[in-house]
Amino acid sequence: MSPDAEIPLTGGRITPGVVRVGDTVRRPATVSSAFVAELLTHLQQVRFAGAPRYLGIDDTGRDTFTYLPGWVPARFQRWTDTQVAAAGALLRSLHDATRDSGLTAGRPVVCHHDPGPNNTVFRNARPVAFIDFDTAAPGDPLEDFGYLAWTWCVSSKPDAPPAPAQAAQVRILADAYGLTNAERANVVDAMLDRQIRNAHWWTAQLADPGHRGTSPEQVASRIAWSEREQAYTSAHRAAFEAALRYDG
Repeated sequence: MSPDAEIPLTGGRITPGVVRVGDTVRRPATVSSAFVAELLTHLQQVRFAGAPRYLGIDDTGRDTFTYLPGWVPARFQRWTDTQVAAAGALLRSLHDATRDSGLTAGRPVVCHHDPGPNNTVFRNARPVAFIDFDTAAPGDPLEDFGYLAWTWCVSSKPDAPPAPAQAAQVRILADAYGLTNAERANVVDAMLDRQIRNAHWWTAQLADPGHRGTSPEQVASRIAWSEREQAYTSAHRAAFEAALRYDG
């Protein structure tokens, strides 16, 4: 295969047209391109290894990044306690790398805003890096943590582990991230907020005729899934809160 061959990367749900070319990834420019370039340049400068490096714009106007070797899950699934803990530590490292960076616009950190397993590179079965920073923006750590806890630990599927087992993994995640007692008290609300925000975001896509890469049926499915997850989390709130209660 030619080293200049373009290999489509189909994992992304938001930005279509992403391809791999050799050891690089090319993405169509978006309204967030300038901020993403600044963020990834900063992360490189502070030696944060858990993100791609920004390489500039190619001759077709696409953003260019380093390709991170490894495995990116195509679907959400059950993760081991060790994998969950590693994800929590990775997110904390990302947040800490952005504090006092000049990129936070008065907020505590820059949030990835979509740090699910589908945007995570695994090596040796361990999460080591986040990709797809298109939705990154200044925010509060719990915005990201709520999404992380939901997408890594919580599932409304009938064959998923019972709520107390899921809640135990959320506790592992909170311990690995290093949440304070006050922050733990707000985790369930953060999960619920991200679930309903996800439903609202996909609902907005249905009204956008220019949205590409996702069929109306797929969008409707993601809205329904987000709403089911929100209902499940709400119904089992007591189990999650009990697991998160700090006793140290």
